[in-house]
Amino acid sequence: MVSMQSAKRTEPGKIDADVAARAMRRIKDYLMQHPTEQNIQVTQEHSGEDALVLPREAVSLLAFILAQAAEGRGVSVVPSHAELTTQQAADMLNVSRPYVVTLLEGGEIPFRLVGRHRRIKYEDLKEYQQEHEAKSKAAADELARLGQDLGI
Repeated sequence: MVSMQSAKRTEPGKIDADVAARAMRRIKDYLMQHPTEQNIQVTQEHSGEDALVLPREAVSLLAFILAQAAEGRGVSVVPSHAELTTQQAADMLNVSRPYVVTLLEGGEIPFRLVGRHRRIKYEDLKEYQQEHEAKSKAAADELARLGQDLGI
């Protein structure tokens, strides 16, 4: 299950958009000026304190989070190994929980049982979501093509 130890969520508008935008710009500028630097040192304004060293990927992720916050959007950070409940999976897919259960029982998305409860790996849910979106796009493209062929 996604818990506070395995996921973190910030609701839309909780982070000041102006502060987030300024911080994001400074981070992006720094990353562009130092394209090969893999460890980023964040220094304090007060002398005598050791710099905080962050991996470049973590700094890039922070810039992404700040960009979303600057737009007033909420952000969720979920580790790839996290397991979701059927309700959490339904919320992510924007469908009903019974529909997710149907997908699971039909073999569309892998899951495991914990007692009587189904658990879905976040990675498996994202893979299903990407495949479903690709199929939807292909179907829409085919409909558009047929519409053009028929002059609609």
